[in-house]
Amino acid sequence: MDVFVARQPIFDIDKKIYAYELLFRSGESNGFPDIDGETATTSLLSSSFFTVGIEKVGAGKLVFINFTEDLILNRTPQLFPPQKMMVEILEDVSPGPEIVSACAELKEKGYLLALDDFVYSKQFDELLHLSDIIKIDFRLTPVATLGEMVKTLKQYNCKLLAEKVETYEEFHKAVELGFDYFQGYFFSKPEVLKNKDLSSSQMGLIRLISQINSAEFDVDSLAELVAQDVSLTYKLLKYINSSHFSRLQPLSSIRQAISFLGENGFKMFVSLIATSKLSENKPGELIRASIIRAKFLEQVGGYLKKESSELFLLGLFMSIDAMLDQSIENIIGKMPLSEKLKEALVARKGELFIFVRLIETYEAGNWIAFRFAQKKLNITDTMISDFYVEALGWADSFD
Repeated sequence: MDVFVARQPIFDIDKKIYAYELLFRSGESNGFPDIDGETATTSLLSSSFFTVGIEKVGAGKLVFINFTEDLILNRTPQLFPPQKMMVEILEDVSPGPEIVSACAELKEKGYLLALDDFVYSKQFDELLHLSDIIKIDFRLTPVATLGEMVKTLKQYNCKLLAEKVETYEEFHKAVELGFDYFQGYFFSKPEVLKNKDLSSSQMGLIRLISQINSAEFDVDSLAELVAQDVSLTYKLLKYINSSHFSRLQPLSSIRQAISFLGENGFKMFVSLIATSKLSENKPGELIRASIIRAKFLEQVGGYLKKESSELFLLGLFMSIDAMLDQSIENIIGKMPLSEKLKEALVARKGELFIFVRLIETYEAGNWIAFRFAQKKLNITDTMISDFYVEALGWADSFD
């Protein structure tokens, strides 16, 4: 059975990665809502720990995994190492004596416990004393209720995690209320849309990205342009000599790098590094997510015999408005990109927009919408899974 594993970041108060929640879909099922939680979790565990490797999927961070009542009662979490996993207890688990006993046993063995989509009730008191993290849906819970809930839960020895934090305003509100961790896509949205021009250094990087992807640029021009930026040259040579390529002999020049990566590969790498410099003051997950999208769509493009370098740029620029805290219309308007790219990024329509939907819905675990995009592109489950895992490893190799 093909298993799709997507990951969603969980941040601390400094917007640094604390953990990832792993999301599941089985490639065998068309009726995603009908997949029971037990099948989902066991398939995910098998894929993550045994097939792909939890280190690769979780990038060395703690991973949150949902467990049903039956799985907890059957002691299934104990099959896996406690130092790698947060046991997330689903909201429909009944906090009866057997569950409390099984959770107490997990705690004794060193496992961390989280209560998912929590709504306070006295019947959860025993589980609250055992739990390390309480997850609260930030959007579905009224603000007045949130304040009272935080006040009540702070009496227990646990941390609070706000789920579905989708804007910076919500993030700041959650911080103000006393939450410790934050899950959602606020980090990939502009913090403030400022009515001011981009800085000269930002414009320089945007010009570099545009020039490097210009069709008329030859190898000599590429090498000369990159050589003018010491940090770009350093990162390029560090990358091609990294363990990702397992080279026996190091490469020491830009020309060697171009020869090794190929012209398109070289252009994509320099675009990636220049884009990462645009987001230096943003959460590290923002550029990591952009790299994952870029590599994922590049591979999809190659598989479908599309222009893979164009799809690489599409993935890379999907969150450029968040990197620069500017409207995407303003930024993309300053870049000599193809009309197809502009249409997909700005108008969110056109020939390439289906690729945006493919990766957006995959990341969000919106499996019904994802299946629609997947079928439209006629790409197999196995390819999707392989491309995403490869993109995760590629992105993490830049840390």
